[in-house]
Amino acid sequence: MIPANPNPAYDALINQISTTYESGRKQAVRQVQTTLLQTYWAIGRHIVEFEQGGQAKAAYGKKLLPTLSRDLVIRLGKGFGHVNLSQMRQLYLRYPDSATLSPTLTFSHYVELSAIDDALERSFYEQQSIRESWSIAELKRQKRSSLFLRLAGSRDKEGVLALSKEGQLVANPADLIRDPYVFEFLKIPEPYRLAETDLETRLIDHLQLFLLELGKGFAFIGRQYRITINNRHYKVDLVFYHRILKCFVLIDLKRDAVQHEDIGQMNMYMGYFASEENVEGDNPPIGIVLASAKNELLVKFATYEMNSQLFVAKYQMYLPDRDELQQQLQAIMNGE
Repeated sequence: MIPANPNPAYDALINQISTTYESGRKQAVRQVQTTLLQTYWAIGRHIVEFEQGGQAKAAYGKKLLPTLSRDLVIRLGKGFGHVNLSQMRQLYLRYPDSATLSPTLTFSHYVELSAIDDALERSFYEQQSIRESWSIAELKRQKRSSLFLRLAGSRDKEGVLALSKEGQLVANPADLIRDPYVFEFLKIPEPYRLAETDLETRLIDHLQLFLLELGKGFAFIGRQYRITINNRHYKVDLVFYHRILKCFVLIDLKRDAVQHEDIGQMNMYMGYFASEENVEGDNPPIGIVLASAKNELLVKFATYEMNSQLFVAKYQMYLPDRDELQQQLQAIMNGE
């Protein structure tokens, strides 16, 4: 074993070489992925242009891809199966200008994106994948949970168009809220209802997926965070810090429909954190009461002239009805 070298300059050299190597390796991987993406796009273009060739289209018809796949596998080996060729073709059809393909995304990302028929929805997931560096698994999960449709349902037409072009921008507290939040990753059957403490425990056990559902910028601080007011102890279910908005985010979980006292209690928590936990540079805290159901009229009256950074949202254990969300979006886009 070589003894540690006490020379700081040598240690700095080791770190410099390691950093340079890791940076170069990542750059090389990105370059390979970008080249493959452009290559597959070009193959897709060749296929589409051949199909549009009149006599060629008539001669091969629906048998083109199976025939092409068989011959390419013989000549080039694996990677040219019928499904793969279909995906390359679809990539070109969805993105006819190769300059619009992002070098930060892989061909696998674009396979998932190309499967989305609606252009607005497809653009949102592309921008969000770039903005938040989503893995393929994360992109698939957010597609399944209908994230775009859930976010779009709370916006007007202009807001939906901005969402599709830019992704979800977090500039103010309201931008954090998703209604409903979907916890399908807990794999709880729809009729089954968890106690609040059990739900909290399972969310922490699946913290990575929970953070993905919450959105970008959340850092976990603690659970059952104890605060003391007039010698009486209270506990906030979940406490996060949002690094973009630079503020605490307090979440209280409710098994049943939200009640007015739940809102009042959260307002008290927020006041305490603003006074006792905030340090210089922190913005006022955000409070979210997360319940299985909410009555909009009750929430309206219970939050009358209350802190605008207090929100009430729903959660559900199963994926939302996509058709219903799609109808809501269509109504928004039609100005109904």
